[in-house]
Amino acid sequence: MFRTALRNVFAHKARLLMTVLAVMLGVAFVSGTLVFTNTISSALEKSSAKGFDHVDVALTPGSTKAEGDKVSKEVKLTDATLKKAGSVPGAASATGVVSGYAAVADQDGKLVGNGFSTKGGNYSGSAGKPDDRYPLAQGSAPHGKNQVALDSETAKRAGYKVGDQVRMSVDGPVLTPTLTGVFTTDDGNVAAGGSLALFDTATAQQLFHKPGAYDEIDVKAAAGTSQDQLKSQLDKALGSAAVDSETGQQLADDQAKSIATSMSSMKTMLLVFAGIALFVGIFIIANTFTMLVAQRTKELALLRAVGASRRQVTRSVLMEAFFVGAVAAVTGLAVGIGIGAGMRALMNGTGAVIPDGPLVISGGTVVSALVVGVLITMLAAWLPGRRAAKIPPVAAMNAVHAAPTTKSMVLRNTLGALVSAAGVAAVLAATTMSGDSGQAPMGLGAALLVIGVFILTPLLSRPLIAAAAPLMRAFGISGKLARLNSVRNPRRTAATASALMIGLTLITGLTVIAGSVQGAINKMAADSIKADYVVSMANGNPLSADVLKTLDKTDGVTATTGLTNSPSRVDGETEYLTGVNGRTIDQLAALTMDSGKFRVGGSDVVVDDKTAKDRGWKTGSAFTTTYEDGRKQELTVAGVYEGNEMMQGVLLDSATLNPHLADSAAATDMQVMVKMSGGATEANQDKLTKALGENPAIQVQDKQDISNQIAQIFTLMLNMLYGLLAMAVIVAVLGVINTLAMSVFERQQEIGMLRAIGIDRKGIKRMVRLESLVISLFGGVLGIGLGVFFGWAAGRLIGNAMSTYELILPWGRMGLFLALAAVVGILAALWPARRAARLNMLAAIKSE
Repeated sequence: MFRTALRNVFAHKARLLMTVLAVMLGVAFVSGTLVFTNTISSALEKSSAKGFDHVDVALTPGSTKAEGDKVSKEVKLTDATLKKAGSVPGAASATGVVSGYAAVADQDGKLVGNGFSTKGGNYSGSAGKPDDRYPLAQGSAPHGKNQVALDSETAKRAGYKVGDQVRMSVDGPVLTPTLTGVFTTDDGNVAAGGSLALFDTATAQQLFHKPGAYDEIDVKAAAGTSQDQLKSQLDKALGSAAVDSETGQQLADDQAKSIATSMSSMKTMLLVFAGIALFVGIFIIANTFTMLVAQRTKELALLRAVGASRRQVTRSVLMEAFFVGAVAAVTGLAVGIGIGAGMRALMNGTGAVIPDGPLVISGGTVVSALVVGVLITMLAAWLPGRRAAKIPPVAAMNAVHAAPTTKSMVLRNTLGALVSAAGVAAVLAATTMSGDSGQAPMGLGAALLVIGVFILTPLLSRPLIAAAAPLMRAFGISGKLARLNSVRNPRRTAATASALMIGLTLITGLTVIAGSVQGAINKMAADSIKADYVVSMANGNPLSADVLKTLDKTDGVTATTGLTNSPSRVDGETEYLTGVNGRTIDQLAALTMDSGKFRVGGSDVVVDDKTAKDRGWKTGSAFTTTYEDGRKQELTVAGVYEGNEMMQGVLLDSATLNPHLADSAAATDMQVMVKMSGGATEANQDKLTKALGENPAIQVQDKQDISNQIAQIFTLMLNMLYGLLAMAVIVAVLGVINTLAMSVFERQQEIGMLRAIGIDRKGIKRMVRLESLVISLFGGVLGIGLGVFFGWAAGRLIGNAMSTYELILPWGRMGLFLALAAVVGILAALWPARRAARLNMLAAIKSE
């Protein structure tokens, strides 16, 4: 039987090629994902580990515990702490570290670096004693507020040389310090494409609002002192000051774990779509082996007649699958390694710089690729093999392939109806739930419904394909024959259409959800904001207090309010307060009131409906809050409003809140809302941008810009998913080609007869193409229908948390998806149609 299986593999090389390609693509995606993520993780881990070479123990500010009405406070690391840390037994030196956000613009005024990775810090060395952390490659260390040093990569990308003025910003006005030095660094953020700007310590403390304080103190151990021994000495000396300490090795290990965790989400997402491609490939493999078994009915029956058992016949088919899977897995692994290397090069090419490092091909990747390829193929071939074993020896006397019995079809349809009903019930039940509780039932219901529809596809194929009869009549006899051929073998048609159905289900569902969420965000911005513009930092950090002052003085500005966030304690629990300008907020925000009035001033506050419900507050309720500075005040709820993603929580007057901030002298806003005469126009936006010094770190956004920014993550994800799901569509195309090619082979005699009675080659080509078109459109209709249903159901779940959510059906895109299905069908039929038209009619009629 082993020799028989091997002979069959080599005898049907052309027929099995598409199956090998389908499995290979899935395996390549899996192995490519593993190679890519392992390579990046390894490079980032090694790069981050280098960043801790100069740190044996790192000290960071601890915090006092928040108990009762007390607000938690962060303990500051001061020069006294630095001096004390450097003098403990076993310490060779101690370096104070100051860090913050520093946006560096290039020569064209554009931000250099990657968002949050645009960092600033302090250069603690001097002319006689350089900073070991940042070896200078050119120039000298910065001194004073008008000097800065840049890392070599940033200086190169931005086009700066020593002596140039660097255009940059920390949190407010644009700074133009002179570049005095260029340094090298092993900082992982810089290696990954970020930027690092260094000032002298006093300047860095002033710029990052930490006068006389440090974010971290790095202590170097003396010779003969271990990191653990040094940590113990530091804890003994500084423990009472609530200072947290960690060894350099512990920091490196934590960083490695953090990188692994961040990469795991990307790896999971990529592997999910690799799984989808493999799942779609299962249909192709099962279809291929089903048809191969059907074409070899006589051969298998003769094997049974000469003594082969059912198990031997099944094993023969599984052996064929093993050989096919092994070839596909090895090929897919090789292609996957190339994909992993290519994805890394692509990321580097788009500016997302990845640290240098070797391509990582782990043993786990190799084993995963081989196991996945072989197991998937054998799993898909098991059912056809089992059917082959049931072929009775008497079938060797009959050239007609055994058709599915009525009993088997009834059982299949009954099972499909039950599974589909269970899936629909689970999805509908999930739509009534809220939050994360509905996600698991929704996923389970979606999986059951897809499986149920797949089981029912042979039953659904007849009425849906019959609906195309009027259109097919326009193509004469070729159209009629194509329609009849597409429903002749419902199981084969179902397996072929299902591969395309799954891909289009996902694409359509995601498009419906993304479009509806975008609409909800647009409506939210339009309904809740009266302001023409919202000004904020590009990285989400607080703005400088100078920004609000500058905007108030800008010509054309009629109203402004800053939004200042501050933690407080209410009834022993943390409650965040948002300070606003009580005199102008009603001109800048449009909030729907559930009760009371929108009145903010003095001790009057307004509260969103969720907070009011959780706290048991209503209009007229009074509560006592403890501010950051420890002082208490009784506040009164003047009204309850409908909260949303744009504005929520407790709103009170900035004049009431600001005196109680931890640093009331430098009160900072997370955002500033601006109203201008003439409304939101390009000229007004340019006026605000120029007034703020064309600062690369500050963004001035109108309502549409805000909507686009919030929805950007959905758009980016959707575009990525389109690219990934293209893999499933490619596999589906291979399935259609495979099915048609084998169908042509199976119907050689019939096609020869059609040619003999007068149908020309063009008619034969048209027949095969129309058959492919009908099957593809059938899969497309099912996929789009299921996608709309899932999009609606998921939208109901999202709508429970987003009040402005409404279902939006993207008719244009759905039409495009259906057209895509038609194109897939036409392209997939090119080779089978050409093959059918070139059949020798006499040889085909003679063939059995």
